[in-house]
Amino acid sequence: MTHLPSWNDTVTRQKIVDFVESVSSGPDAVPVEERIAVFDNDGTLWSEKPVIIQLDYIIGQWAAELKRDPSLAERQPYRAVATGDLGWLGAAVEKHYAGDDSDLKVLLGALVGLTDGMPVAEYAASVAEFFRTATHPTLGTPFSGAVYQPMRELLRYLEHHGFSCYIVSGGERDFMRSITQEYYGIPPERVIGSAYGLTYDAEARTVRYSANLDYLDDGHIKPVRIWSRTGRRPLLAAGNANGDLPMLQFAVGDGTARRGLALLVHHDDHSGRGDTPYDKGAEQALAADDITVISVADDWSQVFPAQGEG
Repeated sequence: MTHLPSWNDTVTRQKIVDFVESVSSGPDAVPVEERIAVFDNDGTLWSEKPVIIQLDYIIGQWAAELKRDPSLAERQPYRAVATGDLGWLGAAVEKHYAGDDSDLKVLLGALVGLTDGMPVAEYAASVAEFFRTATHPTLGTPFSGAVYQPMRELLRYLEHHGFSCYIVSGGERDFMRSITQEYYGIPPERVIGSAYGLTYDAEARTVRYSANLDYLDDGHIKPVRIWSRTGRRPLLAAGNANGDLPMLQFAVGDGTARRGLALLVHHDDHSGRGDTPYDKGAEQALAADDITVISVADDWSQVFPAQGEG
């Protein structure tokens, strides 16, 4: 139990340990350079309830826009921010997971408008200020305290056995890059996420964002982005939602190569220790074959870091 102290001694934990040991030692060991592990972020490495953390940042940016131009409140997503009815935002994401992107397109249109023409360093400074001052809406801690302690331990355990760990998230890449080294020990070059378009300003000698989303890193795009970045099929993958299913199945493989391990974090704990329990948006992944489900209720003895350890 030394390496994964916040995990209960369950079948799930033993399956992870057995797999990692089988690919890192003995006659069937996989070369170190092939030991790639990929992790979704929201709901897999840190809390996504009651609101996705990046969305909390974005809401603050839209609120500032509303102060400058109140007429924006006549349309979504600004109307949701102006009225405090943030359910529309969450519903847009849930509709996306159900295959309906109509509201997501509206949300993304307003999203890219926030950074259009902005130098990348200016955006990084804005995000850094957010993480310096903001607190989680229900935990009341800095967002470092919203990281799932068992998953952080899993990252260290994998690294100890020669794995290179990547974050592969629908969240925006540069937003995550600002904290992944501090929160997870994962450097920015191992962060794969949705990305705003970029352009080079030769006169100012800087990179700026453009008025478009280069790609949304979700669903079937995740395996494509993993391959384009690493040139390898991951040996282990972890997610929590339907949008992670292609990535999880990519890790398991098609039977022609070594089978990888796919993990699905299931938020099923009604004790109040973690995120509000939910299955919505994860139904397909929960029903899929060849995926090992991590029960927050049964497999984790602790969810978040002890106070002062975030």
